[in-house]
Amino acid sequence: MAHQMFLGTLRANVLTNPTGCRAAPPRSSARIGRGKFPVAAISDDYLPMRSTEAKNRCRTSKSDITSLRLITAVKTPYLPDGRFDLEAYDYLINMQIEGGAEGAIVGGTTGEGHLMSWDEHIMLIGHTVNCFGTRIKVIGNTGSNSTGEAVHATEQGFAVGMHAALHINPYYGKTSTEGMVAHFKAVLPMGPTIIYNVPSRTGQDILPPVIEALSGHPNMVGVKECVGHERVKCYTDKGISVWSGNDDECHDSRWKYGATGVVSVTSNLVPGLVRSLMYEGENATLREKLLPLIKWLFCEPNPIPVDTALAQLGVARPVLRLPYKALPLEKRVEFVRIVEAIGREHFIGKREARVLDDEDFISICR
Repeated sequence: MAHQMFLGTLRANVLTNPTGCRAAPPRSSARIGRGKFPVAAISDDYLPMRSTEAKNRCRTSKSDITSLRLITAVKTPYLPDGRFDLEAYDYLINMQIEGGAEGAIVGGTTGEGHLMSWDEHIMLIGHTVNCFGTRIKVIGNTGSNSTGEAVHATEQGFAVGMHAALHINPYYGKTSTEGMVAHFKAVLPMGPTIIYNVPSRTGQDILPPVIEALSGHPNMVGVKECVGHERVKCYTDKGISVWSGNDDECHDSRWKYGATGVVSVTSNLVPGLVRSLMYEGENATLREKLLPLIKWLFCEPNPIPVDTALAQLGVARPVLRLPYKALPLEKRVEFVRIVEAIGREHFIGKREARVLDDEDFISICR
């Protein structure tokens, strides 16, 4: 009888709780156990999954990230069976370090994080930290259109040692301004965070009031901004760090509009030249020299051209995950000409750039 009465009371509590979840016990009911932490299986307060133990490297501060001028959005290469080609990936990261890149976005748009499982995603972040974390800042793209997934992935990313997180706004199932602010506030407690605004992909602009509402948070590092120069200036005038997300605009954004630097696709291929753009002052000659390559890299949606280019340079296998397909033959021929015009010595890899045939490329759906 007592057992039945308990079940009846439990069902009543669940039915009368408008959230459908068990109600948290009153705060006065929390007990202090033998350890130093309150015993509370359920809490009204969100507790980030973080550790205070010292890691095998220095703790990353906000200023460690805002000092970065060149961050490369690194491409993820594949083996013919669809798994990551870690040997080629390691080579790419080493070439970024040698070329002067100070940060690497892992699993971003260029790295095809949207085609990865979360297991793959977190593994690649952890691998990058383990192998290169003392030589380059590892920024994991742990953003999602689902706030719950973004929180979970970001917890895991920081647990495996990434230095900062990159977060996009909710896409497809777009939200209100208030919802967008709440989404970012849910992930900010875990560590240094760069917010990524690319309306052409998400379908929704992150307007300045959202960024300004978040700018006071101690983990809010800055913005990767793809809207253009005026938006860059809007933030720099307010003391908010911003990286250009547009390679064709990054030179002017840096030297005329106050951008911190660039998150670059082009630096996958020519890291040294992009570093020069970010560090050596205004250089219209170098900018004009790189523009044909930059335009080529965005002749179709990123990362299709950079995938094609790295295969033609012999740096990555000609394996593409669907729905991406290599550029058509005339564009592959054009790339070889661009390499010759800029100078092969400026590109990563040791083989001559060559025109691959259609049958050389492998499409995988894993």
